[in-house]
Amino acid sequence: MPPSRILKDGSGPGGDSGVTSDKDLPRCCLATCGPLGCPGGWVVPSGLGRRPGLWRPATYDLRRSLEASSSPLPAPSAPIKTRMESTPWLAPVLAPLPRGSGLSRRPSGTAGQGPRPSPGAAAKAAGGGRDLAAGPLALCWRLSTFSGVSGGLLGSKPERGPGRAGAAGCLGALWAERSGGEAAPRPARRGKGGGWEGARAGARALPGQRLAAPDLRREPRAHDGGAMAALLLLPLLLLPLLLLAWKLHLGPRLRWFAADFAFALRALRCKRALRKRALAAAAADPGGPEGGCSLAWRLAQLARERPAHVFLIHGARRFSYAEAERESNRAARAFLRARGRDAGLGGGAEDEQAAAPLAPGATVALLLPACPEFLWLWFGLAKAGLRTAFVPAALRRGPLLHCLRSCGARALVLAPEFLESLEPDLPALRDMGLRLWAVGPEAHRVGISDFLAEASAEVDEPVPGYLSAPQSIMDTCLYIFTSGTTGLPKAARISHLKVLQCQGFYQLCGALPEDVIYLALPLYHMSGSLLGIVGCLGIGATVVLKSKFSAGQFWEDCQQHRVTVFQYIGELCRYLVNQPPSKAERGHKVRLAVGSGLRPDTWERFVRRFGPVQVLETYGLTEGNIATFNYTGELGAVGRASWLYKHVFPFSLIRYDVTTGKPIRDAQGHCVATCPGEPGLLVAPVSQQSPFLGYAGGPELALGKLLKNVFRPGDVFFNTGDLLVCDDQGFLRFHDRTGDTFRWKGENVATTEVAEALEGLDFLQEVNVYGVTVPGHEGRAGMAALVLRAPQPLDLAQLYAHVSENLPPYAWPRFLRLQESLATTETFKQQKMRMTKEGFNPNALSDPLYILDQAGGAYLPLTPARYRALLAGELRI
Repeated sequence: MPPSRILKDGSGPGGDSGVTSDKDLPRCCLATCGPLGCPGGWVVPSGLGRRPGLWRPATYDLRRSLEASSSPLPAPSAPIKTRMESTPWLAPVLAPLPRGSGLSRRPSGTAGQGPRPSPGAAAKAAGGGRDLAAGPLALCWRLSTFSGVSGGLLGSKPERGPGRAGAAGCLGALWAERSGGEAAPRPARRGKGGGWEGARAGARALPGQRLAAPDLRREPRAHDGGAMAALLLLPLLLLPLLLLAWKLHLGPRLRWFAADFAFALRALRCKRALRKRALAAAAADPGGPEGGCSLAWRLAQLARERPAHVFLIHGARRFSYAEAERESNRAARAFLRARGRDAGLGGGAEDEQAAAPLAPGATVALLLPACPEFLWLWFGLAKAGLRTAFVPAALRRGPLLHCLRSCGARALVLAPEFLESLEPDLPALRDMGLRLWAVGPEAHRVGISDFLAEASAEVDEPVPGYLSAPQSIMDTCLYIFTSGTTGLPKAARISHLKVLQCQGFYQLCGALPEDVIYLALPLYHMSGSLLGIVGCLGIGATVVLKSKFSAGQFWEDCQQHRVTVFQYIGELCRYLVNQPPSKAERGHKVRLAVGSGLRPDTWERFVRRFGPVQVLETYGLTEGNIATFNYTGELGAVGRASWLYKHVFPFSLIRYDVTTGKPIRDAQGHCVATCPGEPGLLVAPVSQQSPFLGYAGGPELALGKLLKNVFRPGDVFFNTGDLLVCDDQGFLRFHDRTGDTFRWKGENVATTEVAEALEGLDFLQEVNVYGVTVPGHEGRAGMAALVLRAPQPLDLAQLYAHVSENLPPYAWPRFLRLQESLATTETFKQQKMRMTKEGFNPNALSDPLYILDQAGGAYLPLTPARYRALLAGELRI
């Protein structure tokens, strides 16, 4: 339809009197529309006129609309093609739920589209035969799409929209769908177009008819009963299911239904907010700062909305959001000058280093500690349209060169304090053709340019957004290296979509813009950069950044900066509970601790000692497509496996054979789901909304990470490599890594189970359990590295008695190794592979070693004589 028709009768993609001229429409709306309306699916709410950034999509699934239409969609004209090619990257963001859940929102009806199938039939077809739309999940989803209801349930102000009149209409439609088209009972009429009148209209519209679009121009009335009617009908519709669940003994799971429902609504609201941000960035002026990637767009928005609010605290330095925007703009202009884009930038001096310019999309590696300069360079690279590689700060020699080669780095920015340890590597770095910078004046002594000096000569004006706008939201914008516990680090590809999703992390955790977040994690790790920094940007909060974690200084820092949220990883909480008591640990304002890897014993001690702190344990992987949240606070759990959560973030637990290292499959070749209480391999479906991008380098690096034909032919799932257990109440608990679990005496031994049993001894402070190969024996024998809690001595008799009482015989550690401290990675993960390779040879290890004497019922010192007897088969273990 031509624009003139759109303006006259409002039947085009605008469909609303708020469109007053063709200037108010996106450029794609000036094309000829087909029978489905605007192919881009754009509408503008009433009364908004030409306000920028308020366009929203009217359709979420264009594919389903095309299948329902008999007329082909006309090809866009050449001037429009550029615009439409810039918007497909939003497709994963616009889809609120994965395909196959039966809950994808249908496109709005337009002239010539024809009747739509009933929601029950469509959901049944998509859900593999199950009528999902007729169940309570569809009701929750439909209610959550109306801002008046979802906003009220979550305690926020109801937004203007069809929340009151439309909710009852949706319920009436659901009633008619469940009763075969018969209208719902007619209560007393309460206002034209709202309340039960909307329910009756919805019931009359199904099946085979389209619901009339609610009037967005009607102001919500104070006494409109539509939302109240929807809430009153909800228990009535759920009552039969509750009775059935009681009969099937599902009471323990239903106990947490309210928490599951509230978190599902919070997750849906978070997705909705992120879609709005992505659409606003796509609709913004490409020449402005808000037309770039999601990271650049969000920082520019916060600098405009909260310019004076403190964003970063590092030691005695403080930076507001406006200052962060200016610092990153200078860095972006310095990198653009390195790209050879001097025209139109203004300011700055000519580049004195004779080096080839960086190509668009080139990778620049950062070898820096956690400091403000790390953030300015990262944000500046994003604005300049360059990729960033976060190199672990401890890497040198071969591992460092391997990381730089694997991600294809063309430049390296390093810290001056690393120059002395990197001096032997500088010739190899120059031979690779890397452009070298350092963030300090000390670099001149070795002939490396000072990047801060170059950036300070640039102006702090914003850079054009089109320089960083991605062609596709799946494009790689960042490389984060794995910890390297099982070999050399691998460069995991991080897409623009994942960066956008991480902006909602702290919103899902319940943090607020007024919170102060304490972050003492390495920024080259996903937990520190994407979850900590990007998550803070998502809510516009303040972050206290520490270059290195100090357990003795932690509570003093919290009181000094009035910290309210603490992000942990690995053993940080254990370090805190092992500290002697201090006055600073009382009277703090920390209310929330968010992170992963907290063991149950430390969890309990942490909460009991440091007061009423909510612990929110999460689970996720750098390259993974699944995350879990323990939003109930259940001790030792990493998340929930409720049907509500799994329809928003789908995953499954399948049976796994530790001996073969592969999932167990049935006669049809499909994987088998686990039962409650049974350890299973955590897998998640790979889709457009939750992709797996793999690693930089050859495809062989991703071997084993993807499983095919899991539940049906052709499906693809991501293999997390972790074993989890789902109990009868639906709580997920971490069991072990597939590579850490070992087999001994024909039984599977979980290292976490053995470690938790040993940590029950008062004289042990830290425990690391792993399996070692013993000549002449099948499988691997358990070995435990122990750290004593000073000043208590090692009590071998008590240790043997405790092990024999709390563990089955096959899980008893056969060897003990006493150490002063445990070896960990830079991200505080225990070094199991390294300990496994070192073995238990007393001639090669200086640490005290002990061996289990089953005949005598005790642990004995492992002397060279006993070691020889073991190898000769004379000593049984």
